[in-house]
Amino acid sequence: MRLKRNLVLLPAILVLLITGCGDVEKGSVSTSAASAGLKATEETTEETAVGAEPITTSEPQRDYKQNNKHNCSYAIIEWVDILMINDIKYERNYEGTQEVNADQIGKKVGEVAYMLNDNACSGHITVNGDAAFLPVGTEIYELKGYRPEFRVVANHSIYEVSDNPQAQTIGDLLDIGGKISKVSIESGNDGSLIRYFDPEAAKAFEEELLRIKKSDFKKIYAVTSRTKNEWQIFLRVHLQDGTSLRMVFYPEANAIHRGGFGTEKLKEIILSQKFAQGK
Repeated sequence: MRLKRNLVLLPAILVLLITGCGDVEKGSVSTSAASAGLKATEETTEETAVGAEPITTSEPQRDYKQNNKHNCSYAIIEWVDILMINDIKYERNYEGTQEVNADQIGKKVGEVAYMLNDNACSGHITVNGDAAFLPVGTEIYELKGYRPEFRVVANHSIYEVSDNPQAQTIGDLLDIGGKISKVSIESGNDGSLIRYFDPEAAKAFEEELLRIKKSDFKKIYAVTSRTKNEWQIFLRVHLQDGTSLRMVFYPEANAIHRGGFGTEKLKEIILSQKFAQGK
């Protein structure tokens, strides 16, 4: 009778052993250039830029199993300096801003709950409270003079909206209406100044830009990737407080990033300034 019972238990033990080995196999993770959160700027290739978009969700839940170091010990991830609060994703504005003074800081709007760098895997789903490099507990504040949906302050640095699912137009996305001092065209290679827009053209650009419908970069890329020989015009929008932000215009697709698909009038304004003589 004992022998019979042992023979019954033996298959169950074997199943448990095999299952355990299977879990170890599943623990290994490989990464690719399309891993979410890979560093990208407008100057990189469009394929890389799309691959760099982290997956986002407004659900404040995390599966910490995906961040287990055993699951991503071989992953090398170069994060964009992002943070996400109130369902809005921001990126640090490096080029067009300076360190924020104490008198520019408004009320607190959130704080960092999880730092991605050295913790999250390539398949991490970005949620509210996540930040790429800001330590847990870093407080996030309004920047006086701007809606927090556009700019916030963390560690005395300005973080600027990269995606707001609630924005319907560029005017909703970017709080720059009535705040633009000038618009310039700059080199895509080194960022050097090429020329400034005429004042009248800068004003017309502002009016036309803010009314167009907002689209995310994936939708823009879906069009620009199908356009042969698509080229780019790099714009810098200078604000009255001395800060600025960069935008990229795709003439053949008539699209602007950050932004959406432009009107014929917007395209005409930009191209007239790009090819203006004697400036």
